[in-house]
This record gives sequence, C-alpha cells and structure tokens, in this order.
Amino acid sequence: MTVTKMSWRPQYRSSKFRNVYGKVANREHCFDGIPITKNVHDNHFCAVNARFLAIVTESSGGGSFLVIPLEQTGRIEPNYPKVCGHQGNVLDIKWNPFIDNIIASCSEDTSVRIWEIPEGGLKRNMTEALLELHGHSRRVGLVEWHPTTNNILFSAGYDYKVLIWNLDVGEPVKMIDCHSDVILCMSFNTDGSLLTTTCKDKKLRVIEPRSGRVLQEANCKNHRVNRVVFLGSTKRLLTTGVSRWNTRQIALWDQEDLSMPLIEEEIDGLSGLLFPFYDADTHMLYLAGKGDGNIRYYEISTEKPYLSYLMEFRSPAPQKGLGVMPKHGLDVSACEVFRFYKLVTLKGLIEPISMIVPRRSDSYQEDIYPMTPGTEPALTPDEWLGGINRDPVLMSLKEGYKKSSKMVFKAPIREKKSVVVNGIDLLENVPPRTENELLRMFFRQQDEIRRLKEELAQKDIRIRQLQLELKNLRNSPKNC
Repeated sequence: MTVTKMSWRPQYRSSKFRNVYGKVANREHCFDGIPITKNVHDNHFCAVNARFLAIVTESSGGGSFLVIPLEQTGRIEPNYPKVCGHQGNVLDIKWNPFIDNIIASCSEDTSVRIWEIPEGGLKRNMTEALLELHGHSRRVGLVEWHPTTNNILFSAGYDYKVLIWNLDVGEPVKMIDCHSDVILCMSFNTDGSLLTTTCKDKKLRVIEPRSGRVLQEANCKNHRVNRVVFLGSTKRLLTTGVSRWNTRQIALWDQEDLSMPLIEEEIDGLSGLLFPFYDADTHMLYLAGKGDGNIRYYEISTEKPYLSYLMEFRSPAPQKGLGVMPKHGLDVSACEVFRFYKLVTLKGLIEPISMIVPRRSDSYQEDIYPMTPGTEPALTPDEWLGGINRDPVLMSLKEGYKKSSKMVFKAPIREKKSVVVNGIDLLENVPPRTENELLRMFFRQQDEIRRLKEELAQKDIRIRQLQLELKNLRNSPKNC
C-alpha cells in the first residue's frame, strides 16, 4: 500500500460545513479567575457536560478540581469550594455520560475516585468520595467511561496496565496487560466493543477490551503516535504524532490493517501536542494544538482523499487543554455543531468557543443534527461483561434537550480487602518508587523483624515453662 502525501491546497468542494466558523463567547460568558493547574501532564484538565464545568486547579498538599454550574459564568471567587480528596495531583477527570452529577478523577496518589456533585454545585469543600478505587501500583494518568454501558470505567496507570472497573461492585473486573510503557491515550469505537491505545513504546494497538487480546498492532517508528481517536463507525482511526523530522503529523488508519497508514499529512513545525476531536454526526475532525491558539478542522469521507481541509480557527491566546460539550448540551437554535471550553492558563480563563454552521433560517436544521447518542445506557455492566455489544441509544435534538437523566448512582458497600485481577493481587508487594519510599519500607521491615523476634523469644520462654509444668505433673506423688 502506498502512503499518500496530501497537498496543502484546499480543493473546492460542495459541503454544508465548508463555512463553519468559530465564535468566542463574550467575556461575561467566560469563567475567570481560575487557578488552572500548572501540571505538564498531557491531558485536558477539563471536563464539561450539560450542567457542570470541572477544571483541575493548582493546589498545595494534594490534588483538587473545581466544579462550576454552567450558568455561573464570570469571575470565580478565590475561596470557591473545591473537590479536594486526593493526596496527589489530579491528572484526569471525566463526567459519567449517563448520570450528569457523577464525575471520575484519577491522581498521582495511585487511586481513582468517583464523586457525586450536589444539585446546584458545591457549597463547601468536598473531601469524601462516593467510591475510592485502589488497584494501580503507580500513578493513574487516564480515565474513560465506557460509551454504551453504565458504570463501567477504564483507568490507565503508569504501571502500564489498564483496569476495567465495575462500579456496581466497586472492584476491578479485568486487567489489560499488553503495554510495555506508559499509555498515552485511549479511545473507543461507537459501541465500545473495541479499544485503541497509543503508548510510549511507539505502538498503536486495537484491543478487544473484555479479553485484553490485541487484534492489531502498528509499530510507529516514522510517525511517533501521541493521540488516537476512533472515527465513529467508519472502521478508521486517526492518530496525531511527530514525524522523523520532528514536524507535527496526522495519519489515518484502517482499524483492521495497521500495517501501513492510509494517508499521512504533515501539519506544521510547532512542538506542542495535537489533540484530535471527532464529531461522528457531522463527520468533522478538529485538531487543536497544545500551546498554540489554533483549531483546524476537516471533513472526513470514506473515499479518497479521505480528509478534506475546511478552515482554521485562530486565536493569539495559547490553550493548555480543551473540554468538549456533549451534543445534547449544544444550542441548536444557533446552529452550533461543536463547543470547546478552552483553558487559557496565563489569564486563569476558561473560554467557550462555539463552532457554528451559518444558516439564514431560524427553523431546526435536521440535516446537521441527525439522531445522536443520548443519556440512556444501552447495557448493564453484567450484560457487557457477559459479551453483549449494543449501539448507543439515540436521541433527537429537535425539541431541545431539557429532560434530566432518571439514573442514580448507588455506591456499593465494600470491605477493605485485597484486589485480585487475573490471579494477581494488585495491592500486594507494590514496589517502592523513590529512595524515600525504599528507606521507609526498609525501616518498616526492620521493625517487623524485631517485633517477630521478640514474639518468638516470648513463645520459647512460654514453651519451656509449659514443659517444666508437664515434667512436674509427671513427677508429682499422685502420679506414682
């Protein structure tokens, strides 16, 4: 298969999305005064749904994030209450797609936590999580909810493992152990039957998540992959990465044959990571550069040239990360097809950017709003774990999304015990990570040895006493 180099010259095409433009919200509709985290981990540090905006913040003595109701725009007070139960920096946060006041977070403290945000947002600092999930032996860098199944959560740690959690029981039920380095990104296909990952070992993998079997693997030496996204149900993957000349690059792959990319395209010579976002309803791909203010967008088709460049949104303010509003939270009356929440670290600002299709008519535009995945899960955890796959439950945006999900999260009651997955106790014999931890472990073991020696010596004395008593009993006159 030959690799096609795409030309930069955009060809004229008839497309309803040819004139999509980005519109930045007015200053009063932004969120200001937020101490956005300075952590250099390559994540978005931001999650948004139809009710709340969550942002990881800079904090001392542990990790914390803010949760702000969407209507509460403007300046945020410095003493605004936070979610602050983690002992280490928070590295990723994701809203439950089916219950909009449940959020998952993961941290450098090796734990994953599930939080329930009260109606109307936080009134005081929240330190108690609904669920604390311990199973990783290193910090946890990524969390992802399963797209069609309720209460199934995936987490990827620096122990090179992906754990699948069934939150109905609060335990890890599967472990994917096929990576030889840190996992950089996870993405699901439409029905969640396949998981694709990128890894620091320069490999792109397509995995069957329930068995952990690697179905396809690409060794990306020339195109060092960073991020990957499934392009809906087109059986295609798109990766962003770096070419051998250190230029930013994207590549399109056939998910059933990763021997060679279908196309590669060089974007520019900047050094920041490229975040890809795909909208399956409009078949549009957005590429946002970390550390620059640009968002390029393309239209994806199933025939060559596969990727058609549309336009670019430009801004002088660099973005640290971007949150994306789910479809049912968009303003359909304004023909809004996508909305970013851009983190501008230098200004402590979160700036909504709406991608709008210019239309003269005020009526509902059915052609740009097809039926879209809604807020009802298609499967229970037991069904999915039992091998069933089902497409998302679709909803129409015609009436405007107003109804709230009837689903409620019930935390399981658990005792503290060992975590055994695939026959391995994940919490037993966790190796030390730093010199201090090694010393602490050494002194702890020395204390334990001392205690056991004392216990043994006392037992020896007791045995000798009992032997003497027995001898005395035998030699007493009554037994003669």
